[in-house]
Parts: sequence; structure tokens; C-alpha cells
Amino acid sequence: MFPRRRVLHSFGFIPILLNNPPLAEALVTEPEVIRTEKLDSGVRIQDIIDGEGREACEGDLVEVNYVCRRANGYFVHSTVDQFSGESSPVILPLNEKEIIKGLKEVIMGMKVGGKRRALIPPAVGYVNKNLGPIPDEFGPRRSLLSHVKEPLIFEVQLLKVL
Repeated sequence: MFPRRRVLHSFGFIPILLNNPPLAEALVTEPEVIRTEKLDSGVRIQDIIDGEGREACEGDLVEVNYVCRRANGYFVHSTVDQFSGESSPVILPLNEKEIIKGLKEVIMGMKVGGKRRALIPPAVGYVNKNLGPIPDEFGPRRSLLSHVKEPLIFEVQLLKVL
């Protein structure tokens, strides 16, 4: 058996990374945060990409992709397949009767093409099991609903304002 480092080194992976620091940094760095904001509700928002399209407002229908994680980083649910990159965007109405309040606050004011990361406290999260977005599949739905008393992290990309 060969050690993994020796095998990778023999294929040239290690020298490429060591001789090209920008490439090595790009592989391990987080996206740059443009601005950070804390709302009165306790939601903390980080803008990653400013969009250039129409701005989402109260009452709009929006199409989004999102990734939801627990505050400790563990994956809960996503509309983007982590292996293939295929997405299954969801359409959400921006009203507090159908979407969790914290996520509504995150999406409002975003422009199409924008991307935000947000920490949503439980008080403005899934306070009602009928609020979306809720995954259709049993496993992800169960995982999400079992962590409703914890802060959740959403990364949201606004695709369309309908």
C-alpha cells in the first residue's frame, strides 16, 4: 500500500497546489461577503452576490434555490443536488402565512441573481409546520422538522420574481 500523499504527489497534485497559491486558496476559501446586516427580528444576513434584476417585495412570488444547514454546519436540505449540481428551484410567496418569517425577511430586498447567507433564529423560523419551504421527501422533512428549535442557516439565490 502506498500512502495517499505519495500517490497524489506522483500524479502531480501536490506540486500544482504548492506552486500555485491562488489556486490552493480558491479551493478552500469561502465566498467574499459584500455586507452584513442584523435585523430587529434577530436574523443575520450576509450578502454574497448583489443581483442586477428586479427586486423582491412583499406579496411577490419568487423562484429560489436554497441550501439549509443547522447552525453547526450539518446539512438539512437543499434544492441543488450536491453531486450533480442539478437544481429543483422552489416557488415561494413572500407572505408570512406560507413562508417562515425569517426567510421572507432574507429574500425581500434581494435582486434577481443575488445570493445571501442568513442565520435564522427559531423565533422567526418554523414556528408552524405548515410554513415553507418544507421538503417533499420524508427524510429531509423529518430532519428539518426535528431541528426547528435551533437556528438554521439558509443560503438563498433569487432566480426570478414572478
